[in-house]
Amino acid sequence: MDTGSRLKLVRESYKMSQRELARRSGVTNATISLIEQNRVSPSVSSLKKLLEGIPMSLADFFTFDQPPREHQYVFRANEQPDLGRHGLRLLLIGASVPSRQMRLLREQYAPGASSGDEPIVHAEGEECGLVTRGTVELTVDGQISVLNAGDGYYFPTTLPHRFRNIGADEAEIISANTPANF
Repeated sequence: MDTGSRLKLVRESYKMSQRELARRSGVTNATISLIEQNRVSPSVSSLKKLLEGIPMSLADFFTFDQPPREHQYVFRANEQPDLGRHGLRLLLIGASVPSRQMRLLREQYAPGASSGDEPIVHAEGEECGLVTRGTVELTVDGQISVLNAGDGYYFPTTLPHRFRNIGADEAEIISANTPANF
């Protein structure tokens, strides 16, 4: 199910109008309408802002219409919701696990794709990862490093950070971070 249809399903399930969600989240009614019509693809941060008005986590949003499964230990490739956009795929592993303590992502960057123009900063937590393919430029707190397949990283997510594929081929990172509320 696409993001727009899922947002409409969640909003209607919570018996909330577009206007009410707009008021609660600080996003315009027109923007919500465009997202629900799949005419605009929201950024992860915009979607998080919308979901704060419900309130709901991103993981709960992407598993909203799926029946709960007891004791699921394996997550097939088609069961990993994509939280990315614009040449960046962020595939969330274990999205349906209740009370997850960490977030595990398979990040796939098209040539030139990045985590965004603005550095990412979280209020708390740590992140680590391993480049499995390609060449990635990692900037943490203004320090730039070039990572190749086999190189890893570990830093506090309270520091501003950004990822960018500077190679000619797709790059992939397997990353984990805490807390899992993303």
